[in-house]
Amino acid sequence: MGVVFARIKVMPQGTGVNLDELQERLGTRTPRGARVERFQVEPIAFGLKAIIATVVMGDGEGGTQPVEDAWSKEAGVQSVQVIEVSRGLE
Repeated sequence: MGVVFARIKVMPQGTGVNLDELQERLGTRTPRGARVERFQVEPIAFGLKAIIATVVMGDGEGGTQPVEDAWSKEAGVQSVQVIEVSRGLE
Protein backbone atom coordinates (compact mmCIF):
# COMPACT_ATOMS: atom_id res chain seq x y z
CA MET A 1 0.00 0.00 0.00
CA GLY A 2 1.28 3.46 -0.92
CA VAL A 3 1.14 6.73 0.94
CA VAL A 4 -1.04 9.73 0.09
CA PHE A 5 -0.44 13.32 1.17
CA ALA A 6 -3.59 15.43 1.25
CA ARG A 7 -3.93 19.15 1.85
CA ILE A 8 -7.28 19.83 3.44
CA LYS A 9 -8.82 23.28 3.99
CA VAL A 10 -10.95 23.67 7.11
CA MET A 11 -13.11 26.78 7.21
CA PRO A 12 -14.21 27.90 10.68
CA GLN A 13 -17.76 29.12 11.30
CA GLY A 14 -16.52 32.65 11.88
CA THR A 15 -13.77 34.92 13.14
CA GLY A 16 -14.66 34.13 16.76
CA VAL A 17 -13.45 30.51 16.52
CA ASN A 18 -10.15 29.94 18.35
CA LEU A 19 -8.00 28.35 15.63
CA ASP A 20 -5.37 27.01 18.04
CA GLU A 21 -8.02 25.09 19.98
CA LEU A 22 -9.67 23.93 16.75
CA GLN A 23 -6.35 22.58 15.47
CA GLU A 24 -5.89 20.61 18.69
CA ARG A 25 -9.39 19.14 18.41
CA LEU A 26 -8.90 18.24 14.75
CA GLY A 27 -5.65 16.50 15.63
CA THR A 28 -7.40 14.32 18.20
CA ARG A 29 -10.31 13.56 15.81
CA THR A 30 -8.04 12.37 13.01
CA PRO A 31 -9.11 8.79 12.20
CA ARG A 32 -6.87 5.78 12.70
CA GLY A 33 -4.55 5.25 9.73
CA ALA A 34 -4.11 8.98 9.11
CA ARG A 35 -1.92 11.55 10.82
CA VAL A 36 -1.60 15.29 10.60
CA GLU A 37 1.84 16.27 9.38
CA ARG A 38 1.25 19.98 10.00
CA PHE A 39 -1.30 22.76 10.29
CA GLN A 40 -1.01 26.18 8.67
CA VAL A 41 -3.29 29.19 9.04
CA GLU A 42 -4.14 31.05 5.85
CA PRO A 43 -5.87 34.45 5.77
CA ILE A 44 -9.02 34.48 3.61
CA ALA A 45 -10.76 37.88 3.89
CA PHE A 46 -12.15 40.35 6.43
CA GLY A 47 -10.29 38.72 9.34
CA LEU A 48 -11.45 35.20 8.49
CA LYS A 49 -8.71 32.58 8.41
CA ALA A 50 -8.71 28.97 7.24
CA ILE A 51 -6.72 26.04 8.57
CA ILE A 52 -4.74 24.15 5.93
CA ALA A 53 -3.81 20.69 7.17
CA THR A 54 -1.33 18.33 5.53
CA VAL A 55 -2.51 14.80 6.29
CA VAL A 56 -0.60 11.60 5.56
CA MET A 57 -2.56 8.38 5.06
CA GLY A 58 -2.54 5.11 3.19
CA ASP A 59 -3.99 5.03 -0.32
CA GLY A 60 -6.60 2.43 0.60
CA GLU A 61 -10.31 2.45 -0.06
CA GLY A 62 -12.16 5.56 1.05
CA GLY A 63 -9.27 7.95 0.50
CA THR A 64 -9.67 11.19 2.45
CA GLN A 65 -13.36 10.67 3.20
CA PRO A 66 -12.91 9.39 6.79
CA VAL A 67 -10.89 12.52 7.68
CA GLU A 68 -13.40 14.83 5.96
CA ASP A 69 -16.33 13.17 7.74
CA ALA A 70 -14.70 13.29 11.19
CA TRP A 71 -13.54 16.88 10.90
CA SER A 72 -16.80 18.21 9.46
CA LYS A 73 -18.59 17.09 12.66
CA GLU A 74 -16.27 19.12 14.90
CA ALA A 75 -17.78 22.17 16.62
CA GLY A 76 -16.75 25.43 14.99
CA VAL A 77 -16.17 23.92 11.53
CA GLN A 78 -18.12 25.44 8.63
CA SER A 79 -16.67 23.26 5.86
CA VAL A 80 -13.91 20.80 4.99
CA GLN A 81 -12.49 20.68 1.47
CA VAL A 82 -9.66 18.65 -0.04
CA ILE A 83 -7.54 21.05 -2.08
CA GLU A 84 -4.69 18.75 -3.15
CA VAL A 85 -3.82 15.06 -3.09
CA SER A 86 -0.53 13.49 -4.13
CA ARG A 87 1.09 10.12 -3.82
CA GLY A 88 4.45 9.84 -2.20
CA LEU A 89 7.03 7.76 -0.46
CA GLU A 90 7.29 8.00 3.26
